[in-house]
Amino acid sequence: MRLLDRYLLRELVVPFIYCLGGFVICWISFDLFTEISDLHERELLPMDIAELYLVRTPRIMVLLLPVALLLALLYTLTNHARNNEITAIRGSGVSLWRLAAPYFIVGLAATAFLFVLNEYVVPDSEEAGAAIKRRRSREADELPVHQTRNLGFTNNRDGRIWQIGIYDSALSLMIDPQVIWTREDGSRTWVRADRAWPTNGGWAFESVRQFREEPGSASELVPLAHTNLLVLPFSETAEQIKSEIKITYNMTFRSARSSEIPIAAIRDYLRLHPNPRPAERAWLDTKMHGRIASPWTCIVVVLIALPFGAASGRRNVFVGVASSIVLCFVFFVVQQFGLALGTGGYLPPWLAAWFPNMAFGAAGAWMTSRVR
Repeated sequence: MRLLDRYLLRELVVPFIYCLGGFVICWISFDLFTEISDLHERELLPMDIAELYLVRTPRIMVLLLPVALLLALLYTLTNHARNNEITAIRGSGVSLWRLAAPYFIVGLAATAFLFVLNEYVVPDSEEAGAAIKRRRSREADELPVHQTRNLGFTNNRDGRIWQIGIYDSALSLMIDPQVIWTREDGSRTWVRADRAWPTNGGWAFESVRQFREEPGSASELVPLAHTNLLVLPFSETAEQIKSEIKITYNMTFRSARSSEIPIAAIRDYLRLHPNPRPAERAWLDTKMHGRIASPWTCIVVVLIALPFGAASGRRNVFVGVASSIVLCFVFFVVQQFGLALGTGGYLPPWLAAWFPNMAFGAAGAWMTSRVR
């Protein structure tokens, strides 16, 4: 790495750490102020509250890291421009695009970091945070956050209907499960059990009662067998059932930004429902493209910061602060508006998710090419 690259990175790292740390502290302070009464009612101890915000930090980082990077870049570039360092660097034959190479490396690293947080950390942190909040004040009949009561779903791919009294996603354990499927002759088989859990090649059912329903809506169930343990070669996996719970909940409330759904969960859901209704397909595809497009905001941030921060002139560094606030607000509004149009089926999902990145990125690249 050239000496110039190391210098530019060193000048960026300190403001970036200060910006990110300051934003996280402000966010936690504001959120704690608004939730303090609820946390007090739940009888949480100081250590519980500290643990709660520790597990919430990854989601906060996903929201604030692009903003902190934008503010740090604007501050750093504006400072270089005020001291005529950018003019001197470009005068020595280094183009603005070459000068920005270390910033793009930082943007790519931040993109990869956000993608990992989004897919592997944030979804679990939400459930962990909910468990902490309910740790000391759960009602007698209230289930833990990893248990779902009266879960029902249909495997459209294989034609099976599942009805589960209680499903424990932490143990992949079903209480009072019932499975119904149709055979080639038109009759239906019913399997009822006390418990079920995944095993090699299928699901193991305990205290099983099997019934047969002849073709016809008025047919009665005919008992077939009663066994202590039965293993059936069902293809549904624990991950697919977990994705069914999360996605069904989110689609029910139709929130553009409810709980985070990883790409793997969306794919698992589509394996069970290969032909969803058009409205569901639009919602799922927009969510998937949104998950992929969101981390690339960090690259867009670099493209936006270059023309605003690298322009020559002795400007106050607080111009960068004001610019970052306005730009982030406009980008957020466009992003949420696009996702709403995509989930509603008014725009193609890929366009709804990627349009903010494409529009702001193209505008930033065009303005950077015109910087003198």
